[in-house]
Amino acid sequence: MDIKNTIRNIISDPGAFFLKNLGTKQTLAKNTFWLAVAEGVTRFLKLFLIIYVARILGATEYGKFTFALAFVSLFAIFSDFGISSIATREIAREKEREKDFPALLSLKLVLSIGTLILICLGSFFITLDPIIRGMIWILGIYIIVSGFSGIIYAFFQARQKMEYQAWAKILQAIAVTGAGFFVLFNFPSVKNLSLSYLFASLVALIFILLLFHFKVCQLKISFNSIIWRNVLLMSWPLALGGAMGSICASTDSIMMGYWGQITQTGWYNAAQRIVAVAFIPTSLIASSFFPALSKFFGQSKEKFQKSWNYFMEVMILLAVPLVIGGIVLAPKIINFVYDPSYLYAVLAFQILIVTGGVAILSGPFSQALVVSNQQKKTFWIVLFGAVLNVILNLILIPKYSLYGAALTSLTASILMLFLLFKFTSKFTHIQPINLRLIFFFLIAFISSIIMYLVISFPDVYNLYIIYIILIGILVYLPTFFILKKVLKYFIK
Repeated sequence: MDIKNTIRNIISDPGAFFLKNLGTKQTLAKNTFWLAVAEGVTRFLKLFLIIYVARILGATEYGKFTFALAFVSLFAIFSDFGISSIATREIAREKEREKDFPALLSLKLVLSIGTLILICLGSFFITLDPIIRGMIWILGIYIIVSGFSGIIYAFFQARQKMEYQAWAKILQAIAVTGAGFFVLFNFPSVKNLSLSYLFASLVALIFILLLFHFKVCQLKISFNSIIWRNVLLMSWPLALGGAMGSICASTDSIMMGYWGQITQTGWYNAAQRIVAVAFIPTSLIASSFFPALSKFFGQSKEKFQKSWNYFMEVMILLAVPLVIGGIVLAPKIINFVYDPSYLYAVLAFQILIVTGGVAILSGPFSQALVVSNQQKKTFWIVLFGAVLNVILNLILIPKYSLYGAALTSLTASILMLFLLFKFTSKFTHIQPINLRLIFFFLIAFISSIIMYLVISFPDVYNLYIIYIILIGILVYLPTFFILKKVLKYFIK
């Protein structure tokens, strides 16, 4: 009935599919569409900008920028402290919790101010370079301003109105790209680039606040210590887990920069940026599934398991070919995006794209724990990953530089996936091992190997990179669905 009513409503009002919530599957599709549009536009524009930043400023100057950005990103979690995820979860479950939102908004403001103070103080200990320190202050304000929109996005996600979030992100991307190119072509320097990021984030935040105030809910501030305490008691495991996650994501760049490996930091982050763009679809799907999983958790174990299975299947479908294809095409991708001076980043890119694949497969397990009120378990897992990350970076970066940092990330990600699997099996209703998922992974792997053989053929590999990617997609998807149809009798 849900599907029939959805189709009937779409036929009578075609625009409803993209702007209204008409049913579970349609809402997931609509939210994924808007997040895909926003992330696609945002990542494309920012990648386009970063390519020119890396080419115009060079690896060393770009390394200074990414070092400063990595340092401020290490503190970003403290400006949110996990309250955005808790807000999404609680409001999605009980609409009455929307009345607590003004208190959450004021808590976000207080946390943001405190975080900015920490960033400024920390800058005196991480670098003696006054230019880099000035960039840290500017980018610190940028991180706080851009991060403030997270609490607004949490409300949009709880209502499953991702179209508003999409419009805001697209505006921010346009502002960042426009301001960045203006600086690069007129006043090229890493400090001016940092200022352009700050300017763009301010423009975007003003738009988001106005959109929220006039289209969704009137903005209010409420300093309610009781609500603050209750939310922080729920969010602290996510906050500390996020802090550990930031350590995993940022310590490599920070350590390389601290030890004077600025150029290597530029190469490493150049590889990371492409990997992040390659996995855009999976991050979009993960964002779309979180509200639905939260809803089904309180309704039915069967629905919860079924939705989680579907979530994992989509992750496998996308992650496996991206990893295998990325390894094969790494030299061509780096040369296409940057220039031959960045070919030192190829091996790091190959290692990091495997790390990205592992992280993607970890996503459904992590969300299952959070939705099941087991966020404390995710904290201990990420804490383990962070400690391991720091130890291995201390050992490997001095010897192997950016390649040691990449190997550290891969090792930590694999061990964290193992722990997430064990904890999900033990502390949630999810049964992560079943015949359907095993066959699904096998089909994706075989299809990806066939894709690999085709694109590795010299006549194909020597083509323009865009053509190779299109050929890979045209080989992988039909092969996958043919194999799935053939083997469907073995899958329950």
